[in-house]
Amino acid sequence: MTLIVTGGCGFIGSELIRQAIAQGRDVVNIDALTYAANAANLAAIENSPHYTFKHLDIRDGTALKNVFETFKPDAVIHMAAESHVDRSIEGAADFISTNINGTFNMLEAARDHGVKFLHVSTDEVYGDLSASDPAFTETTPYAPSSPYSASKAASDHLVRAWGRTYGLPVLITNCSNNYGPFQFPEKLIPVIILSCLAEQPIPVYGKGENIRDWLYVGDHAKALFAVLDKGGLGETYNIGGNNERRNIDIVHTICAIMDAERPRRSGQYSDLISFVTDRPGHDRRYAVNASKIKSELGWEPTISADEGFAATVRWYLENRNWWEPLLKRSGVGERLGLI
Repeated sequence: MTLIVTGGCGFIGSELIRQAIAQGRDVVNIDALTYAANAANLAAIENSPHYTFKHLDIRDGTALKNVFETFKPDAVIHMAAESHVDRSIEGAADFISTNINGTFNMLEAARDHGVKFLHVSTDEVYGDLSASDPAFTETTPYAPSSPYSASKAASDHLVRAWGRTYGLPVLITNCSNNYGPFQFPEKLIPVIILSCLAEQPIPVYGKGENIRDWLYVGDHAKALFAVLDKGGLGETYNIGGNNERRNIDIVHTICAIMDAERPRRSGQYSDLISFVTDRPGHDRRYAVNASKIKSELGWEPTISADEGFAATVRWYLENRNWWEPLLKRSGVGERLGLI
């Protein structure tokens, strides 16, 4: 199988590609190498004969069609997206052009070749939940709250329309919050770890009571292959970690692991917690019902929360040479006071 992956130099995409190469699949990675991408994520497989990298932007429809014509893929896993809510609030234009127009270009290139198309989306398209609401299912109505989630909702609708109107063999997944090694430093768990290391305030929105479902990235990649290989065409599958936690509880969990792994000279890392003004439209709770993918495809998470969080902290402690250049390059380190 020849597989095109978009956004393969990102956090989830690079995990997916590492697993694909280990399985013996041929992978063509399309990535524009924007601020959150890092070619170093794929250093372990970059010389594999099964791996090809194409530096291009999915907003360039002509270039995409040339790649499809050259490699004649059997399937596409479309992951490339602008994905940070705060950045979408500050400037929505890139989210519209990449997540909507870029997905349109990918669908058109795939349609020319009748290629199976797996679109990777987010649980944020469903909006938010109260503490007592049942978890999102695949039939939950869309109610996005941010420019980011609205752009992803729009791209989901495009994918379904191309499946119904043009007969493109499509699949959609909506996943919960991912965490693990190689996650870009502006996301919550890396921010906690790196703030601890820098002895800087750990910023927590509001009172930290927003609830998220946390999924280890390696489990997510395995779920995507289960959907690609066994999923019913035209179907949507929610992918969750069965691990709902308040943000403040995540912060305390990571701080406790840091206390054990690299104790402070005095006090505990939780002393660094600093509550900051909540962001506009902040969703209260996300929760994913992943029973469909378990019953139909036999997938469920294999990494426990305790195991995953501890492994993630240790990875960041052992890989300063990976994250330190990103802090300088992206401006995240300066913004958070980490450099």
